[in-house]
Amino acid sequence: MATIRSGVSTLGTLVFLAAGCSASGPAEHAPASAGACVSTVTRDALPTWARAGFSHDGSGVPHVFSEHGDIIAVLFNYPPVASADPDVTNKILWVSRLPQQPMRPLTIEAVLHGTTTSVVREIAGGAGPSSVNLPEAGCWHLTLSWSGHNDAITLSFT
Repeated sequence: MATIRSGVSTLGTLVFLAAGCSASGPAEHAPASAGACVSTVTRDALPTWARAGFSHDGSGVPHVFSEHGDIIAVLFNYPPVASADPDVTNKILWVSRLPQQPMRPLTIEAVLHGTTTSVVREIAGGAGPSSVNLPEAGCWHLTLSWSGHNDAITLSFT
C-alpha cells in the first residue's frame, strides 16, 4: 500500500489508485464499462502545494493523486477520452510536490490493463499543462518519471 506524505494526509485526502482499491472521502468512479479499472477522482480542495494558478483552493476540480502522493493529475476533461485521432486530447495539469529540474521532461509510460498495448508520451518541460491522448478506451496504468522522481497513476479512459 502506498504511503501518502503528511502534507496530503493533513488535508484528509487519501486516494489509492489501483484496480479494486477504494478511497476515503468523496470520490467518483469511472463508468462500469471501463472494466476492472476504478479511477478514483476527488473534487476536494487541492493541497496548498498544488494551487498555483488557481484563484481559489481548487475545490470542484477533478484531480487524482499518484500512488505515492508526489504528483497530482488535475483533469480538465473528465473522464478522459481515448482516441487514435491526434486532434482529440485530454487537458491534464500535472503538479509535482517534489522539486523539478528546469526543462526535464515528464515521461508517461502507459500500459492498457490486460493487454500488451503500451505507449509512451513525453511532456516537454516536465510537470505542468499537457494534452494526453491514449489510443484505446480502458484502464491505463501510467508510470510517471520526471526530474529523477517516479510515481504512478491508474486512470480509466472512456
